[in-house]
Amino acid sequence: MFSRRTLLKTAAGGGVLAASGALLPAWARSASAGNKGIFELAGTEFDLTVGHSAVDIGGRAGHAITTNGTLPGPLIRFREGEEVTLRVRNMLEEDTSIHWHGLLVPFQMDGVPGVSFPGIRPRETFAYRFAVPQSGTYWYHSHSGLQEQMGHYGPLIIDPAGKSPVSSDREYVLVLSDWSFLHAHQLFAKLKKNNEVYNYQQRTAKDLMRDAKANGLRATIADRAMWGWMRMTPTDIADVTGAAYTYLINGHATVDNWTAIFNAGERVRLRIINASAMTIFNFRIPGLPMTVVAADGLYVQPVETDEFQIGVAETYDVIVTPPKARAFALVAESIDRSGQAVATLAPEIGLVATAPLLRERPLLTHQDMGMAMNHGAMGGMDHGSMAGMDHGAMSDGEPQAHMHKIGAGVDNVAEVTTNRLGEPGLGLENVPHRALNYLQLKSLEPNPDTRDPTREVEIHLTGNMERFMWSFDGMKMSDAKAPLVTLTEGERVRFVMVNDTMMTHPIHLHGQFFEVVTGERDYKPRKHTINVKPGEKIAFDFTANAGDWAFHCHLLFHMHAGMMQVVSVMPGEGEPLRDHLGRLKNSAQSASGGSPKAEPARVMDHGGMDHGSMGHGSEPAKAPPPEKPHNMKSMDHDGHGGGR
Repeated sequence: MFSRRTLLKTAAGGGVLAASGALLPAWARSASAGNKGIFELAGTEFDLTVGHSAVDIGGRAGHAITTNGTLPGPLIRFREGEEVTLRVRNMLEEDTSIHWHGLLVPFQMDGVPGVSFPGIRPRETFAYRFAVPQSGTYWYHSHSGLQEQMGHYGPLIIDPAGKSPVSSDREYVLVLSDWSFLHAHQLFAKLKKNNEVYNYQQRTAKDLMRDAKANGLRATIADRAMWGWMRMTPTDIADVTGAAYTYLINGHATVDNWTAIFNAGERVRLRIINASAMTIFNFRIPGLPMTVVAADGLYVQPVETDEFQIGVAETYDVIVTPPKARAFALVAESIDRSGQAVATLAPEIGLVATAPLLRERPLLTHQDMGMAMNHGAMGGMDHGSMAGMDHGAMSDGEPQAHMHKIGAGVDNVAEVTTNRLGEPGLGLENVPHRALNYLQLKSLEPNPDTRDPTREVEIHLTGNMERFMWSFDGMKMSDAKAPLVTLTEGERVRFVMVNDTMMTHPIHLHGQFFEVVTGERDYKPRKHTINVKPGEKIAFDFTANAGDWAFHCHLLFHMHAGMMQVVSVMPGEGEPLRDHLGRLKNSAQSASGGSPKAEPARVMDHGGMDHGSMGHGSEPAKAPPPEKPHNMKSMDHDGHGGGR
């Protein structure tokens, strides 16, 4: 719930706040229809202030780090192709930052302390300036310390320069998030001491007897022994659960009954953003089918479904057409089913949709240990029609080689990995309705760059759950002496992701859109974040965009504990350069479509950078000289850049 409850109708912070009125666009009319909407800012000049605010969460007082005093921060509205300036004032007692998640901006504007700029110091202002290179549904958040967990995030919508391929009568933004009244650093400290501290759904003696009756005592005891050897339980689905979290939609708990208004028969567009710190959600509207029209901001061929799993930092746009004037529940259920946030889609304010009961908890299996083959993951595909398709990284049940050693930071390696893109996500395999999977996503337009990759990089997702240590290839960021990989601009690259852990990891690569290798050739789904399931091996291709880019798991505490590295892309020579739409560009242009091309930084020594040269409140940052390597140790104690 917001600390300010009235929708301002005047200009504020250099952006124009939306007011009610019949002439306003659908998105503005929707928020002014009587529901408790998010503050909206539109224009090309913005003033944003990051500070402390008192908030009301489900009738309980709390403290948050907010943008312009609201939780979530204001909805920022851009238009594709325009030049924008966002002046961010830091009123905290620690450094802060804003990362424009999914936007292909020059790397100096990407907002990652210790990688692309030094951060915004207390009482200073940093001016982000860039040409808006794309359209779609995105969001922004802090990349400093654990501020994102404490409320420092907000939605970002970019209207297309031309006509949208998707029409709607109304539009709503749904920001899903998790909130704890316990300080974020206290949450992290508890996990470091006991990774199962919030797992209140562990198996009991009753489960033992039930399994023995169903599977036999010997098999049941062997299964329990295997989990004991792994030093975890099959209920270890989420690190932080409903025992510590209140789940929110647009900053509101279920008791607040956040409401979106519709008229029967209208096409309603829902822009759904998972802005949580640690929660993968299952989203559904019981009794109302959804047509997915965009994923991670980019349009896809429409696909109708009843539920989808949305990883941290993913976005989905869906169209719903309620046939009758009744209330529907908008349900965001945590992946471990320990809690949920429920809002209402209704024909009028005051109606309350019945919140469904929490479903039975899911359980991990031996497949999630990387010990079993799953030939059903590709079910439903016509293998006879796949001649000429790209089968790279599509192997099922492949024995896995490991270049990293098991040690203090790596307690498990997947012996056998499978491609699980055809599965809808943990816990949704056996639901009695349609559940979306990645194989169903196809780009609306042909992929802009269909060249075969010239390089393949295999990356293992590693960790020690008991010690709550997370890494890539057994190396956490604070121990890295150089970028994870160095590429050349314009190079076609394939990243092969191997999940050696027993948790789902939403993996995000800054500064790029990548094509998920699904078997499609020309219409692969293009994303910036993807859930990698336990025991899974997947691949994605991309055309390298110049700059130094963060590459990390978007579970905040995993990133903070070390599952983050840097991908460095050097300026290209010889290979024709392309922008995010696949259009040829000359070497004097960046992907933002005409702005001066920024040289990528070869030095990101957080401790030794010249803050004055980074344009706090003035011009965009200049890249530091290339004499020093990345200083990973100068970043946050476990590898996450920014203030403490």
